[in-house]
Amino acid sequence: MAAASAGRPAEAIKMLQRALHMLPVASGSAEVVAVRARVLLSLGWVQAETSTLADGLSHLGTARDLITGLPEGSDRLALLGFAEQQHALVLTRAGRTPEGIELFSRAIPLLEKALDSPAGDPEMLARAFLNRGTTYTLVGRPGPAEEDLRRCIELSTEHDLPIMKAKAISTLGDQELLLGDVPGALAHFAEAVRLFRTLAPHLVARTQVDQARALLTAGLADEAARLLDEALPVLRAQRISQDLAEAEITRAAAALLAGDRELAKQSAGSAHRRFVRRGSMAWAEVAALTKLRTEAVATLAGLTTSATSRKATVLAERLAAAGLTDEAAMARMLGVRLALRRGAVDVAETLLSQVPVPGKIAPIDHRMMLRLCRAELAVARGQTRSALAQAKSGFDELGAARDRMGGLDLVCGTAVHGLELARLAVGIVLDDARTDADARRLLAWQERTRAQVYRYEPMPAIDDPELASRVAELRTVLRTMQHARLEGRSVTQLEQRSVTLQREVNRLGWYTSQWGKPRPVSSPEEVVEHLGDRALISFSGPENELAAVVVAGGRTKLVRLGAKHDVLETARQLHADLDALAPDELIAQLVTAVSQSARRRIQALDDMLFGPNGIPAALLGDRELIVVPFGELYSVPWETLPSLRGRAVSVAPSATAWVSAGEVPENDGRVVLVRGPDLPASATELDQLREVYPGAVVLDGPLATTDAVLTAMDGAKLVHIAAHGTHESANAMFSRLELYDGGLLAHEVARLRNPPTHIVLAACELALSHIRPGDEPLGFAGAMLASGSRTVVAAVNRVGHRSAALTMTDYHRRLVNQPVADLAADLAETMTDYHRRVASGVSPARALAEATAEDPLRRPFILLGAG
Repeated sequence: MAAASAGRPAEAIKMLQRALHMLPVASGSAEVVAVRARVLLSLGWVQAETSTLADGLSHLGTARDLITGLPEGSDRLALLGFAEQQHALVLTRAGRTPEGIELFSRAIPLLEKALDSPAGDPEMLARAFLNRGTTYTLVGRPGPAEEDLRRCIELSTEHDLPIMKAKAISTLGDQELLLGDVPGALAHFAEAVRLFRTLAPHLVARTQVDQARALLTAGLADEAARLLDEALPVLRAQRISQDLAEAEITRAAAALLAGDRELAKQSAGSAHRRFVRRGSMAWAEVAALTKLRTEAVATLAGLTTSATSRKATVLAERLAAAGLTDEAAMARMLGVRLALRRGAVDVAETLLSQVPVPGKIAPIDHRMMLRLCRAELAVARGQTRSALAQAKSGFDELGAARDRMGGLDLVCGTAVHGLELARLAVGIVLDDARTDADARRLLAWQERTRAQVYRYEPMPAIDDPELASRVAELRTVLRTMQHARLEGRSVTQLEQRSVTLQREVNRLGWYTSQWGKPRPVSSPEEVVEHLGDRALISFSGPENELAAVVVAGGRTKLVRLGAKHDVLETARQLHADLDALAPDELIAQLVTAVSQSARRRIQALDDMLFGPNGIPAALLGDRELIVVPFGELYSVPWETLPSLRGRAVSVAPSATAWVSAGEVPENDGRVVLVRGPDLPASATELDQLREVYPGAVVLDGPLATTDAVLTAMDGAKLVHIAAHGTHESANAMFSRLELYDGGLLAHEVARLRNPPTHIVLAACELALSHIRPGDEPLGFAGAMLASGSRTVVAAVNRVGHRSAALTMTDYHRRLVNQPVADLAADLAETMTDYHRRVASGVSPARALAEATAEDPLRRPFILLGAG
């Protein structure tokens, strides 16, 4: 049993079989019979886990027959309780949960009665409570589940059973997940993993599967996949087929969420075969559902015809027969969508009528799928108003789930569950839009469905010494890796440690505290009021068409811009050209060639967006502009476009985010100037900016540490950081600025208690955003905006140090209304005079437009937020 508990079931089976052979076959001794029964009960459980359900139940049945033949006494009572517990456990692991619960409920009183006798086993009683609590969780009965788990923890504490206690803590995580508290679930799973690493390392992989399920609920497919890819090899080595197959199902779900249909199909198929081999037919049907979901995605995309509503209906009936009501509902909802795809509206309506109303603890993806089915059916019936009502209710439900999340990543990732519903709703309104009123309605739906992470008012983070320690170690590791690469040394071990630390920092950030308080989405009327004399362009492309809602002069107009792919591909190509043009010391021939290519891309993009068939120049006039991008348009330095050259442009993830940024009160605090290490001699702007801001706090050389910079940033009015920067596309929250003691992470600046009003990042690419699966943009600059900064200036491309220095010196001089050519600033200027000059200077957006117009191809900076 020690071998089985340590994840070595094959070894356990051999020893248990040897034990049986060693026992006298013909002995009538009660002691021999009792030992034989215990061996069979243990062997039955291990074989059910690793071989087939039938083999396991056969051994359990033989054991029970032996026990019933024993004389009355406490040994018999304890053994009967043990037998019922083992039988219940095997059945619940196979998906036969109602039978399992009944057997657990028979086992617990027997084990409790035997507890005061010499044969009593508190560990077995604690295990029975744990297993029944786990089963209650699986069937959606949170009240009884928590009672059993708390009782297990009490027994484990009283009788010094630390592993059992850790298992109960892990199951409480399942309970929190069932109730929709993802941060709470992740906290329990993390505590269980911490305990298991010391007490029972073989249980870590199984708990990682639970962590992955919680992350999928929050829409974090990549993070879930990384955990599962770590756990799967361990589970294969342990040869516990049930755990391995459950992990494969979860891996299939992660792949499906990430858009990797082939891996999803492969993982679900492997899980299905394992479940069938061991006789876990209910679980096999769950795997079949996952496989069907994969096929349905391809069929709905027009790539195959393998999934049909008939196949979904048959599977739903099998799932319902197995007592899997939520899974049966999901299968029927897939059938609804597949029937609508074929135009079988009546079939879809019949199937939808068989889907029950979700209960209070129904998963958010089930709720959103039901809203999507109802909306798509309404569209098929020509009832677009009803479809939009379903979409609105769905987004309200999704918002309630998002409001409970902790950490920017979880808030951001949750949007993936509403992606299809958002596309449907915006597509409906776009298709019907003809008038200015329709355009205003489209803007309202754009705001309801995009960049929701930016409409939260961040709450102060709870200080977490463990998180601070992990961030400090990660910073050191990243810095060491950088030096090792420069010296040509191997960084393999450092990279592995970096991955581990990033995962731990993410994990701790997920549940240290709730991210923020939700603010209402701005209505079109509020947007118009806040715009005043400015104009706003909000792009969107739910299907193949790119469109823009333009708000200017109190009017709202829809402009259809043609094929979305052409525009976004041109933006991608322009981004590549400007990256190639960035280095200061490019040879003249290369500068000429790349510049010509970039200008062609710029002109092509300008023609598509602002040419004869684009947004009319007369509509914009000479107004300052707010741009809400879409997809690859987030990487465009807008002032490079001829139609916008010299125009003040602010970029925002949504109109709501722009309105929220504009309402941020200005700090009356200090100006902070920072220069990171290893900058070339051409990065001279800090010397110039000391003259522009003579009263500023200056952190240079060894003074420019992460702690010092974070402290100075907190409550500052204006912060300028000249440093090497890295945008991490795989995980934007680990984008960083290189300081004297290592990287300053987006994770850290996103949790400042009082972020700077205005921050300038004179570093490469830090205005770039990683577009999450739910179309939520996030990056270093975005994290600053989400955390409460009003204005963030940063580059969307790589930029040369000389170009950055010239741009930033020019920008700041214009910002404070100081003549750009006047290099002899008054060194005696006071901060009071500085504030007066800021008040009389141009706006940040105007200052940046004028600064970038000097050399638009080499100065790819944008202003994010309110300019």
